[in-house]
Amino acid sequence: MLIIAEKPELAKAIAAAFTTQPKRIANAYFDCGIANGMSVKITWCFGHMLALKDPEDYDPKYKKWSMHDLPIIMIPWSKKPIEDKKVQLKAILALIKTAKVIVHAGDPDDEGQLLVDEIIDFANTQTAITAKSIKRLLINDNNVSVVKKALASMKDNTHYKGLSNSAEARSVADQLYGYNMTRAYTLSANSGGVLSIGRVQTPILGLVVRRDLENESHQKSFYYDIEAIFKFDMPNNKNINQDIIETKARYLLKPSDNVDEKKRLLDRAAVEILAKDIYQQKARIKNIKTDNKQQAAPLPYNLLKLQMDCSRKYGLNADVVQNITQVLREKHKLITYNRSDCEYLNDEHHVDAGYVLAAIAATAVIFAGIIKKADPALKSRAFNNAKVTAHHAIIPTQTSVNINILTQDEARVYQLIARQYIAQFFPIRTYEETKIIIQCPVDKLDKIDNLANNSKNATLFEARSILAINDGWKILYKNDTDNKDVGKDEVDCQNNLALLTINQLGINTKATVLDKETRPKPLYTRDTLLGDLSRVAKYIKDDKLRQLLLDKDKGKSGEHGGIGTPATRAAIISGLFERGFLIDKGKFVISTPLAREFYTALPDQAKYPDMTALWHEQQKLISEGKLSVLEFIKGMNAYIATQIANVKINKIKIISQANFNLSKGNANFKANKASSSENSNSKITPTKSAKIYACTSCGSNLRKIQGKDAFFWGCTAYPACKKTYKNGRDKPVLE
Repeated sequence: MLIIAEKPELAKAIAAAFTTQPKRIANAYFDCGIANGMSVKITWCFGHMLALKDPEDYDPKYKKWSMHDLPIIMIPWSKKPIEDKKVQLKAILALIKTAKVIVHAGDPDDEGQLLVDEIIDFANTQTAITAKSIKRLLINDNNVSVVKKALASMKDNTHYKGLSNSAEARSVADQLYGYNMTRAYTLSANSGGVLSIGRVQTPILGLVVRRDLENESHQKSFYYDIEAIFKFDMPNNKNINQDIIETKARYLLKPSDNVDEKKRLLDRAAVEILAKDIYQQKARIKNIKTDNKQQAAPLPYNLLKLQMDCSRKYGLNADVVQNITQVLREKHKLITYNRSDCEYLNDEHHVDAGYVLAAIAATAVIFAGIIKKADPALKSRAFNNAKVTAHHAIIPTQTSVNINILTQDEARVYQLIARQYIAQFFPIRTYEETKIIIQCPVDKLDKIDNLANNSKNATLFEARSILAINDGWKILYKNDTDNKDVGKDEVDCQNNLALLTINQLGINTKATVLDKETRPKPLYTRDTLLGDLSRVAKYIKDDKLRQLLLDKDKGKSGEHGGIGTPATRAAIISGLFERGFLIDKGKFVISTPLAREFYTALPDQAKYPDMTALWHEQQKLISEGKLSVLEFIKGMNAYIATQIANVKINKIKIISQANFNLSKGNANFKANKASSSENSNSKITPTKSAKIYACTSCGSNLRKIQGKDAFFWGCTAYPACKKTYKNGRDKPVLE
């Protein structure tokens, strides 16, 4: 029996389910001896081992970009080994030849299904497979007990062919769309640089461009509010160490108030009258409601949430965070799988809690004291088998190291992951929330009937206070005040408003009209852009398409109709920066003039996430066997052909490329300092960049990339150009 795992660490976990001492052979597979009358060998992949062939692999003429050759239609398509994975692939293919039973142990999602299926299919093209059966092993957790359960419940791999077909269709369509559209727009613009287009990257660019334009075109208008403060005497109350309770209160709108669509007051004169009517007037407590509240700890991190917090707290870019987590996982063995989109853990992990907490205390001594107060017996909402997807949340392992061997940023990222895990073993936060309704002014106070007056015309205000019962896990976040997952207590009164009584009388001590002005949606920051990518469905106007995108992420925690994946978003955003489409302006991310011109030239389907929604609908049909991959690709080719025809007829004009010429290494910019105005329209001016190297194949910029074993240089026009170069003394070795 040959088991093909998606990753080396999964292969190791499967081997541990068979024997405590598996033999590692030629650094290519584990020999686990005999089980159930069969020899067991376990090999592994390094992610995808095969890639779709490039156009020039089918015909050398495609190496030179020509509008005459478009659209390029690669049917049938085929695949080739990825260069730096050929050795391991060769070993896998050799093992497949002699295997009687093959077990597919890719990740339990469509991409994981394709990853191993394509190797088996590729092996079949080399020589006929003699295996009598191919089984499917579904594992989403490397815990040995989970692996053993999965081994006992394997099914035939044919049950999952639809998932593989769905991923295959998406992969082929992405390549055809990206290659054809990129070449067409680049050739039409003829401006010396590559205008890269992709199903995911271009809608991301569209998000930023539209936000920038909306911000700049915002027309300021005014609205009004009232700041009201009320005082209530507490002369005989022994539960409070002062004689009064003073509280701010928010005005409650009446049906007759003149408001905008966001329920903001528009008539200043009316607000002035209101302030005058209540100032130093008698007030009474009309209603008091106290509720017992609970707040669960934030869930352990998935990659997206971790990237957002690292950006917010430390200014780390998403791709930097992803690389750091790779180092923490592969080099230091300190964290579990780092590209997860899940925030939950299998129940089996709870057994290991004490060991993991001890490892954290030994590594991050800053947590040693607080861990002594943690209770490993507590089981938070994070432990839920039903909500674990292809991978569980990112958590620390039972490995410990001297934290001084980590870089500052590695230590910071590890400590964030550790804190989120520790929080699962502290009590739920509990508190009392009290809301009071204040009526002011109050007429005819000498008549008790009037104190119970429920007139719709009464002027009412609301105030809120909270009383902590048990802070629980929140003590871990006392210095993290802007953490949205933790939440900030917005209260009107520092005292406990529950000490007041219904019909208790008081007085207004302040009534001030506040002049406010409308503000545009804020420009994107790195972390808010990442956050929006997980919920872009809200920007789709078509109800059906919006729902399709939401359905795509049904059951996924942290994803609500998104585009891209946690594993790819960082690289896509970095690519938009490197190609001169996006720049940093202080803490904000803004689009360049080149990006805006490019955006204007693109069709709507390229600028919005609609295509991902449409594809999801068709991929669902493919996975159900109701639509073939070939039919989907033929439809995609027809769509591409119409887009290419439009580009050929309507020439693309891009003038900004002259100022931001990618091929001449001017892709880095700086913005003039923003003025104090929040919606300043500062102009963007080019500046000299650091040393930049050009691709010898297409002329675009090169970027340094962390590979599996070492750094290398790749083209920023990827995937249109896949040229790579070795790294030599921090610069590419150009041919």
